[in-house]
Amino acid sequence: MCGNNMSVPLLADAVTVSGAERETAAVIFLHGLGDTGHSWAEALSSIRLPYVKYICPHAPRIPVTLNMKMVMPSWFDLMGLTPDAPEDEAGIKKAAESIKAIIEHEMKNGIPPNRIILGGFSQGGALSLYTALTCQHQLAGIVALSCWLPLHKAFPQAASNGVNKDIAILQCHGEMDPMIPVRFGALTAEKLKSIVTPAKVQFKTYPGVMHNSCPQEMMAVKEFIEKLLPRI
Repeated sequence: MCGNNMSVPLLADAVTVSGAERETAAVIFLHGLGDTGHSWAEALSSIRLPYVKYICPHAPRIPVTLNMKMVMPSWFDLMGLTPDAPEDEAGIKKAAESIKAIIEHEMKNGIPPNRIILGGFSQGGALSLYTALTCQHQLAGIVALSCWLPLHKAFPQAASNGVNKDIAILQCHGEMDPMIPVRFGALTAEKLKSIVTPAKVQFKTYPGVMHNSCPQEMMAVKEFIEKLLPRI
């Protein structure tokens, strides 16, 4: 395998679930605040496809304003979890560049961007939405779990030259989520429909589910990945 992981800081210690056969596609999945890539690597292993590589990087450890400046794994600083809370614009943009570097690395290793899905949970889902919509390459799709669109007021203008105007988005949300209310998820879905082809946005909600995933959601993720990344 060519390409040097050390040139992409997040890849150096990312958790990678390799394919059981020749890898022709990749899923890059970003964890939520305070978590690591390990938990999602495990969850994705249970729905893995043998020709897909799953990459779960760890967020850097930074002080988080929302949590009294405690230092924890976080993709960018969080000041609040409401649609009108102030946002760490510089941090979000910097984090997006780090994820784009992973996409570029996979492309250099022979996986075309239209065979790459970007996804994440909570803060990681937020970053995956922002990164994919501002990416210069046409990606296969986005998996956005229990999350929101960061810097939402900057869109649709921020969506780079509409490269991903037709991208497929699977957005899932627990109906009892106390951290990021499902109403926020619904507002995000409406916003996404103003940025990409509306029919490409799926918004699924799960009754009784809080700020976490559930087996039904993971099956929806599996079907979405299988549909967008068929065996070639």
